[in-house]
Amino acid sequence: MHRICVYLGSREGNSPHHSQQAEALGKAIAERGWGLVYGGARAGLMGALADAALAAGGEVIGIIPEALVRNEKAHGGLTRLIEVEDMHERKAQMAALADAFITLPGGIGTLEELFETWTWQYLRFHAKPIAVLDSDGFYAPLLEFLDRTVEAGFLDADTRARLISEREITSLLARLTPEACIPTP
Repeated sequence: MHRICVYLGSREGNSPHHSQQAEALGKAIAERGWGLVYGGARAGLMGALADAALAAGGEVIGIIPEALVRNEKAHGGLTRLIEVEDMHERKAQMAALADAFITLPGGIGTLEELFETWTWQYLRFHAKPIAVLDSDGFYAPLLEFLDRTVEAGFLDADTRARLISEREITSLLARLTPEACIPTP
């Protein structure tokens, strides 16, 4: 594993736990010698994640659309900040640079990134592991819903099983191995 892409909010949310987890994840990624790829903002959870990875000596690559440089407040202290034209290019570059994906709390943009990347994995456009850090149960209702989609026959159990979910950072990072990948055709 060389680089981890993290999807998360450009807002802090209402609980300090979310910022603490973003910081802990950024630090843990850097301490393993892995690089971080994320949305390039200095605001919210994004900024907390990037700052912690940088403080721990990690490589941090941010990718941000030109239109969001001011709204999300582009982070000026990254190893590398890549400005792109739009969200499609942002997501494509993030995916291309990453060896695995982790989702932390966030809003509709975060959810959209998670589901698009997971769909790309399902379609075998990539074979990289995808995970959700659910340390405080934030994603528990979503994960339960996904289990219900399997029960209802709308999602294959193997596809559901490929979405890794852990409550602890250490156990989550331990599962992001080449064995977690699916073979590509």
